[in-house]
Amino acid sequence: MTRVLVVEDDPQLVRALVINLKARTFDVDAATDGASALRIAGESTPDAVLLDLGLPDMDGIDVLHALRVWTQVPVLVVSARRTSEEKVAALDAGADDYITKPFSMDELLARLRAATRRTAAAVPGEGSLTVRTEDFTIDLLAKKVQRQGRDVRLTPTEWHLLEVLIRNRGRLVGQKQLLQEVWGPAYGTQTNYLRVYMAQLRRKLESDPSHPRHLITAPGMGYRFEG
Repeated sequence: MTRVLVVEDDPQLVRALVINLKARTFDVDAATDGASALRIAGESTPDAVLLDLGLPDMDGIDVLHALRVWTQVPVLVVSARRTSEEKVAALDAGADDYITKPFSMDELLARLRAATRRTAAAVPGEGSLTVRTEDFTIDLLAKKVQRQGRDVRLTPTEWHLLEVLIRNRGRLVGQKQLLQEVWGPAYGTQTNYLRVYMAQLRRKLESDPSHPRHLITAPGMGYRFEG
């Protein structure tokens, strides 16, 4: 059974989340502050964490940093903070998703299920070296892409960008992280590079580049690969 750690200091919201999660056969632990969250995470090894940022003893970003020292468990931030800067900061700190309050319980549960499915599917092996979608096939080992039976040529930078997204398949990757991994530490603010290269990848891979199914933009936050 999937175990979820809810980190939230609002008792009513904790109660609603616990009831809804248990009704869908999740095991649930709850923490009302950052210190308790880190202690429980170390003891119970949850399969996913729902993390509020406004905790009474420490900022949720600090909790996220502490978790990422030793675990890659999916962390979904659930916060009233709405600015792009705050969302980007959480994603750069290692969050897998960001949900703003107030939220639809159905949407939150769907995102939680998606995050835990991705983790369960992320088993290393030969199969993970090939990505197949309805539109194209990517052989990561051979660095080859085929679309409709034909080879697609990608530049080294396009390859690097695509590989980072696939390595985080289904997970939103922040703009700063992408820029630093692909272009280097000095390029953390050059978001125009991402727009240009993502447009190029969509033209080469997507059947309808103006309505992409696989190379998805989260405006002001980052990008993710679905497929």
